[in-house]
Amino acid sequence: MEITCLIIDDEPLAIKLIENFVKRTPFLKLCGSYDNSIEGLAAISERPVNLLFLDIQMPDLNGMELSRLVPKETKIIFTTAFKEYAFDSYEVSALDFLLKPISYSKFIQATTKAQEWFEMKSARNGANNPNENRTNDIYSAKTDSDSNDDYLFIRTDSKLQRIEVDNILYISGLKDYVHIYLCDSARPLIVHITMKAVESMLSTKKFMRIHRSYIVAMDKIRSIDRNNRLYIGNEIIRVSDAYKENFNNYLDKRTLR
Repeated sequence: MEITCLIIDDEPLAIKLIENFVKRTPFLKLCGSYDNSIEGLAAISERPVNLLFLDIQMPDLNGMELSRLVPKETKIIFTTAFKEYAFDSYEVSALDFLLKPISYSKFIQATTKAQEWFEMKSARNGANNPNENRTNDIYSAKTDSDSNDDYLFIRTDSKLQRIEVDNILYISGLKDYVHIYLCDSARPLIVHITMKAVESMLSTKKFMRIHRSYIVAMDKIRSIDRNNRLYIGNEIIRVSDAYKENFNNYLDKRTLR
């Protein structure tokens, strides 16, 4: 499917680079570029697009502020030279985060994630979808959250795919969809289900919600720094304040002093 997109960035060179990347990507259609956040907001409010490439640090109206004003149907990929904004981007449900200078390989990874999200949404909203009323696409025989089930079934297309629970690294949520990241796969599985629902299917002995948008497999954590950032797989995930007490209690029981 074709994804319409817009660029808002106060750096002309950054705009030119992303424009070039968009032209090289067959499923993207550029609908405009703006180096002024106010003008960009006016354009996207008048004519919403599927995807917005949005710089964070801009004068007048910064990217975080602007992201809360764009139409709900527009998904956001943040672009910035400051890595510390990565965690903030997830607080506003950004689809992804690109650190400048942006390489095309990172760009295509982020936009492919966007493509998968829109395709999943389109499939769920299809008028001829015989399963459009089902509540979720993950199935488990679990009767309680601490049972020892070692696999789940996930609906992909018209079939159920089995995944081993021990193969799950972490799960990230985006509205009514989750991305399930596996140890043996570079690409996540995208499933129509809420974070709350998938959390109830996983053993509390093995998994923990550490952020509104993240559930992690506790035995897959490699290290934890002083800022409560978890190093898991190739990702760094911050424990948010709302979940910090529960997480610290877990650590206290398992830390040699």
